[in-house]
Amino acid sequence: MNTHDLAAFIAVVDSGSIVQAANKLHLTQPAVTRRVQGLESLLGVQLLDRQSKPLRPSAAGREVYRKGRQMLEAESELMTSVNPATEPAGELRLGMPPYLADMMLATPVDRLRECFPRLSLRIQSTWSPGLTAAVENDMLDAAVVGFADGSTPPSSLVAHPFSRQPIRIVAAPSLGLPTRSDLRRLSGFSWVLSQNGCGMRSVLRRTMEASNLSFDVTVEAVGSELQLSLVARGAGVGMVTADLLERSNYRDRLKVLQVADFRTDVVGWLAYRPLPPRLEAPVALLLEELKKLPIASRF
Repeated sequence: MNTHDLAAFIAVVDSGSIVQAANKLHLTQPAVTRRVQGLESLLGVQLLDRQSKPLRPSAAGREVYRKGRQMLEAESELMTSVNPATEPAGELRLGMPPYLADMMLATPVDRLRECFPRLSLRIQSTWSPGLTAAVENDMLDAAVVGFADGSTPPSSLVAHPFSRQPIRIVAAPSLGLPTRSDLRRLSGFSWVLSQNGCGMRSVLRRTMEASNLSFDVTVEAVGSELQLSLVARGAGVGMVTADLLERSNYRDRLKVLQVADFRTDVVGWLAYRPLPPRLEAPVALLLEELKKLPIASRF
């Protein structure tokens, strides 16, 4: 189907006149007539009641008009979606891990909304392995993820590092653990950690299991502040990034342990598949804002 013929028919219905449609489309009247007749020939139906003044669509013409407008609108959306000069619009599906959600939902997201008001954000919060899988499967457009030092997002994704944070092992002084410790000593205590799926919990578990050490998680909790409050009350040993520990209300009630055989950093990445043009500028701005966060100063 020639969309120019469809546009001519819709212009005639909108204006009620071949003459006015020709003026609107910057065509001659015979050219508009030929286009409408070509569409009628293709569909095998009469689209206009040519006895009415102004011109009105026939019963079949009303259906073609309604669906034709939808087709032309879809065509316009398709053309603008791949035009890098077009103002970003539509939906940006963004993922982030729970420990970054508070910071991410502040300045970076505010800047996205400020700079791209026609862009709607749909934000999902879960752990990094699930987020990278969602990006790979086109369920998310981009995700902020954290990986232990030495690991990276899948090679199928475009990934930019923006922060590096050391992991701190913490405990309440009441547990009696020495500042200098090792995993064997810690294996005699239970842990307060995030749920299964947390990348750093997985690294710790694998490290301890590789040394045939027991790994017992007493409490699973979402959110570093809740975890640290439990650790401070002696519920178990905890693990947290340095920046979150510094900002915690419980930092003065915790002892930071120097664990000789478990020293690692978590690296923050912005990961995404090759982007459609409409999302290139928003994702570039997001990366720029991530690099300005306090956690990025140590990268």
